Amino acid sequence: MNKKLRRTTTNLPAQLLEQAQKATGRGITETIIEGLTLVRRSRAAQLANDLIGKVSFKFNAEESRERSRR
Repeated sequence: MNKKLRRTTTNLPAQLLEQAQKATGRGITETIIEGLTLVRRSRAAQLANDLIGKVSFKFNAEESRERSRR
């Protein structure tokens, strides 16, 4: 994880934060970090899904095995 930090002030719905903390079993900062990480992963997954059918991929198992034997 990047050690550079940013201090922020946010206004969050109290009930949502409490529910999220119960779900993670962690404090406010850790819960928010986990939530932001999930947002980032979700976006990356969506971008990968958007590539389905757009990327041509050819794989030859025999040729791949030959390279590993050299």
